[in-house]
Amino acid sequence: MADPYGFLKHPRQDAKKRPVADRAADWHEVYLDPGAEARDQQVRTQAARCMDCGIPFCHSGSAGCPLGNLIPEWNDLVRRGDWELASDRLHATNNFPEFTGRLCPAPCEAACVLSISHDAGGPVAIKRVEQTIADVSWEQGLVRPTRAHVSSGRKVAVVGSGPAGLAAAQQLTRAGHEVTVFERDDRLGGLLRYGIPEFKMEKKVLDRRLAQLRNEGTRFVTGCEVGVDVTVEQLRERFDAVVLAVGALRGRDDRTTPGRDLDGVHLAMDHLVPANRACEGDGAPAIDAAGRHVVVIGGGDTGADCYGTAVRQGAASIVQLDQYPTPPAKRDDERSPWPVWPWVLRTYPAHEEAGERRFAVAVEEFVGDEAGHVRQIKLRKVRVERDASGRRVVVPVTEEVELLPADLVLLAIGFEGVEHMPLLDGLGLRLTSRGTISCGSDWQTQAPGVFVCGDAHRGASLVVWAIAEGRSVANAVDTYLTGSSDLPSPVIPNQLPLAVV
Repeated sequence: MADPYGFLKHPRQDAKKRPVADRAADWHEVYLDPGAEARDQQVRTQAARCMDCGIPFCHSGSAGCPLGNLIPEWNDLVRRGDWELASDRLHATNNFPEFTGRLCPAPCEAACVLSISHDAGGPVAIKRVEQTIADVSWEQGLVRPTRAHVSSGRKVAVVGSGPAGLAAAQQLTRAGHEVTVFERDDRLGGLLRYGIPEFKMEKKVLDRRLAQLRNEGTRFVTGCEVGVDVTVEQLRERFDAVVLAVGALRGRDDRTTPGRDLDGVHLAMDHLVPANRACEGDGAPAIDAAGRHVVVIGGGDTGADCYGTAVRQGAASIVQLDQYPTPPAKRDDERSPWPVWPWVLRTYPAHEEAGERRFAVAVEEFVGDEAGHVRQIKLRKVRVERDASGRRVVVPVTEEVELLPADLVLLAIGFEGVEHMPLLDGLGLRLTSRGTISCGSDWQTQAPGVFVCGDAHRGASLVVWAIAEGRSVANAVDTYLTGSSDLPSPVIPNQLPLAVV
């Protein structure tokens, strides 16, 4: 830390976005490329705001980054312009910083000491620094295959190629095991490929990392559903250990709202997956927002992804609905005190491009035409309460019903857990009440030699948690196969972020 007053001298500066008219007309990432020299200088200045705190909550597993990223260290290295050492330090704790730098909501920034006071000018732009280190690493050829020097002779199957599965696979390959990743889709990446829109992360970012994994020795099999195309018996016979990283892709639905079965009412992933396939060159999507009045129900990341996708498809109008009241613009210290994840209004780039958001409202009915296609929704103002048993109850606060045009409705109301699949039946595994796969303290399920990580274990969560669990399960599998492990294990199975109940 060259200057302990750096955060007072330099205001926080986020990356600038491309003009709305430009970015809404294509699928490229929304942020402006100022050129390598200008970008690097801006980010070095932002890194100089880091105070090198005595207790850096930014990489605290309970409040900040679950990966344990050594943020103050690589901030100082960036400030000094030592990109190679910064890259080494970042990759020591994070297999895929270009993913987290683009997609993670940055709990590290919420836990930054500069977030304690609004007068500090905002937290260090940690996410921007992280992405820049990753991008510079690729630009300067600093990302190279890391091959194992000695083979263990053991074989591991990883089921699922999302961030958790890829992290586990890379760690285990580097430890000397022969790893095969099975993916039921035709392309690798899981939600990184077909769930995350191109404007948030261009798929060339994913593809170059997959090339690194291949060069290190990880094998990939696509278009293969384990439990069907490869039976459980064959899996057990061919592999010494199995890692389940199958995600939590079972979308939450609401069949109680009248009109839910009308044509034009879809789950969010039914919209996002074909849109991403279209960007891959697979042809026009079956569900297209072009010229339609789009209503997105749900206020989270998935809803924002649908929102931005609808903008780029040429929707006639877009409205996003949220049952909860409008969050405050700044942290409420009584409701979510530092360093816990704050309850604040989060505005995504898509919200600046078109449409509107409505809070404290709920759909009372989907109204269709004579052909059975949705045309309107009945909307009512509501309040969310808890009943005596603690269950969430949505209560209308007015008799007035508003009609909104809607010929495409997208339900982005969360996920219920792991999909029901023959693989789980074959392994004798049952889902928990949360729709997840349980495990012991060693990440091992009730099926011997079968481990679980990522969303399949903890439910739909953040990319940074998926990578952290993938790294941790690799340690557990390595220990299971060899008796001990030098691989890092940043989190334990029951670890949760610090929160206010």
